[in-house]
Amino acid sequence: MIFTEVTNDIRVIVKPVFMENESSIFEGKYVFVYFITIENMSTEPVKLLRRHWEIEDSAGESYEVDGDGVIGRQPVIQPGKSHNYNSYCVLKSMAGSMEGYYEMSRKDQTVLKVRIPRFFLRSHLLN
Repeated sequence: MIFTEVTNDIRVIVKPVFMENESSIFEGKYVFVYFITIENMSTEPVKLLRRHWEIEDSAGESYEVDGDGVIGRQPVIQPGKSHNYNSYCVLKSMAGSMEGYYEMSRKDQTVLKVRIPRFFLRSHLLN
């Protein structure tokens, strides 16, 4: 399943994938990889400064993660271009969700808050 949201002419597309080979029912460790595309649909370049994640699992635990850039980078995304990356999340249960936002800046130093759509992490082991 693919999740999409547009904020301030920036489209964020997320595709989560359950990693069965990296997960362990016995250890209560469920690994999910998520692939993200950030598309700049505006007429100006934007720089990705920070990220904020809100992560929940079906066991009732929630976490917040903040940091500079994504995977150690603060990419500048030109108009009509996109930036792709992937990362992962480890949950203690077979299902959960993630959502959040990126802080981006324009050339004039205006800071934009760009929403990352809420997406669901679900192990196929639940079926």
